Amino acid sequence: MRKLFLTFFYTGLSPKAPGTVGTFAAVPFGLLVLAYAPPSTLFLVAILVSVLAAKAITAYENETQLHDASHIVIDEAVGVWIAMAIAPGVMIPWESYSVGNEAIFIPLVLSILYFRLFDILKPSFIGRIDRDVAGGWGVMGDDIAAGFVAGITSALTYAIWEKLAL
Repeated sequence: MRKLFLTFFYTGLSPKAPGTVGTFAAVPFGLLVLAYAPPSTLFLVAILVSVLAAKAITAYENETQLHDASHIVIDEAVGVWIAMAIAPGVMIPWESYSVGNEAIFIPLVLSILYFRLFDILKPSFIGRIDRDVAGGWGVMGDDIAAGFVAGITSALTYAIWEKLAL
């Protein structure tokens, strides 16, 4: 059961680009939540999964002596969910919210792409978290940070694009 959870339904076992595969596998769940609930719900799911994952990853690392194994991709799922929750959450009020709305769709796509970019490049404090924090929170922390930065960056990018397009 732990392997199913940590590999996000075995997507982390992909022989090529397991982080990217895990990220894109998590997107449909994020879209499903956003189709029926406000972005804050997806954010809360991400926080809950983060707590459970950090504990499970720490136990796994203690048993295997492997830190941030590439097949563990639950951190990517959490990171992309955070990005997906933030991007539309700052763009449009819940009352007029719809996943098909362009004001939501474009920031969602940007948030996914920015998340992968920041997760791969690990700029600034994202990289420091990855290098300096041990255990489950070290594995989760850089992806959580990348999710926040990606969500905010996508919302800002879309807002600037809208201003320039007028």
